[in-house]
Amino acid sequence: MADLPEASPLPFVDGYLAYLLARASHLISGEFHREVEASGLSVQEWRVLATLADRPDCTIGVLAEITLTKQPTLTKLVDRMTVDGLVRRSAGKTDRRLALISITPRGLALAQPLLERAAQHERAVLNDFGMQQGTLLKETLRQLIALHQR
Repeated sequence: MADLPEASPLPFVDGYLAYLLARASHLISGEFHREVEASGLSVQEWRVLATLADRPDCTIGVLAEITLTKQPTLTKLVDRMTVDGLVRRSAGKTDRRLALISITPRGLALAQPLLERAAQHERAVLNDFGMQQGTLLKETLRQLIALHQR
């Protein structure tokens, strides 16, 4: 029996977890972000509305972490979104100095069709990948995030 040729090792980046995660995110998010921008929202505005759509209140710090936005940048964005009537600020119940951000009915009406499209997009991505593998991938990523969260 003839010896099989050895598989050549992958170039470093092609096997590097951080690159693979970033590249997959960039490709998959980019497909959907074109739809977000066509709706008139920026990607950052979409992330804020999507986060707040099913959360009653969020502090700026929590919202910044979830939306992957630096806190000063997010504060300015929330200020603009408040003026546009998409979100509102309220004082915390126990600490009045704490600002809580919530979505307005106008913001939810703008976000709802995009949330449905995002779910459709995710299903299409996972259908190509396989639903069982997709479910396992999402659970693995949640575990990875939990292990490396500050």
